[in-house]
Amino acid sequence: MAYSAITKPTEYFNTIIYSGDGTSNRNITGFGFQPDWLWQKTTNQTFNHYWFDSARGNSSVLKSNSTDAEDTSTTGFNGFISDGFNVSQVSGWEMNNSSSSVEYVNWCWRGAGGTASNGDGSITSTVSANTTSGFSVVTTTGTGSAATVGHGIGIAPKMVIGKRRDSGSSQWRVFNSNLSSASHILFLDNADGEQSGNSATWNNTAPTSTVFSVAGSGDVNASSGTFVFFCFAEVKGFSKFGKYDGNGNANGTFVYTGFKPAWIMVKKFSSGSDEWNIFDNKRDIDNVVQQRLVANVNAANASGTYVDFLSNGFKFRTTNNLGNGSGNSYIYMAFAENPFVANDSGTAVPVVAR
Repeated sequence: MAYSAITKPTEYFNTIIYSGDGTSNRNITGFGFQPDWLWQKTTNQTFNHYWFDSARGNSSVLKSNSTDAEDTSTTGFNGFISDGFNVSQVSGWEMNNSSSSVEYVNWCWRGAGGTASNGDGSITSTVSANTTSGFSVVTTTGTGSAATVGHGIGIAPKMVIGKRRDSGSSQWRVFNSNLSSASHILFLDNADGEQSGNSATWNNTAPTSTVFSVAGSGDVNASSGTFVFFCFAEVKGFSKFGKYDGNGNANGTFVYTGFKPAWIMVKKFSSGSDEWNIFDNKRDIDNVVQQRLVANVNAANASGTYVDFLSNGFKFRTTNNLGNGSGNSYIYMAFAENPFVANDSGTAVPVVAR
């Protein structure tokens, strides 16, 4: 069993929960690093999923539950700091609302702590890339013709999520290496199963260690359009992007990740539809995890008996289609709380079978 290169996953991904207090210039800290991507959602209100990143700048927000164009008005998000980010309460935006005891969950990923120009592809991109954790956020301006884009990770991504920023009718496009065909895609903003359309999105070409491909379509590469892409490579002991089949049993399919999950998002991609379901170890610190948010819907936490976070993977404890319907196929993305092969001091050690 190989050692993990990342023995402290919270140095690259972390979740923080806070309650709004209505103040301005409030620092939200405790992440352990300067984030480059923030995904925020209220747990007890029907507010949107807000996405901020260092490549697009502090005033630019997108919503995973909407095809809306990027909003560049004052948002209440004031930027990333060394251990988190700064927020204010701004009318119309709910980053620090003091009413109704609003609670916010914040999922943050570490990039490069800034951006750099990347010329690996035929389109020059702006990239914040972390080669250790296999994550990057990439911005481009479209050309209208099939092209390649440098992602900066150094490992071929297993998953790419892209959105046209300047169009309110453009869906979130998802590449995942585990879909049933290279010509299929998913949409993050809805519950649909996999769709044929990769030729018009990712040019029917899988990412390489340096670039991913885009077609000339308006959703990923319209001439003079602006775009953002979130790229994820698999790193042993830290992240996993896989698939599994549900068994329709309360003792669900065991899914091996090689680490204890801190966060997973699961999507049924076979026929029919179901949501992008998110579970983490901070909204519910005990197993079985009983709190669920949905990336493509603005709903508050839903409660139920959902999923066990195990030392080396996860197992659903429901027969529901959201994660374990009989005969259904699912993809997932997962990030670690602890690698399976490491100790608390941060030194990787082998696990001995007994």
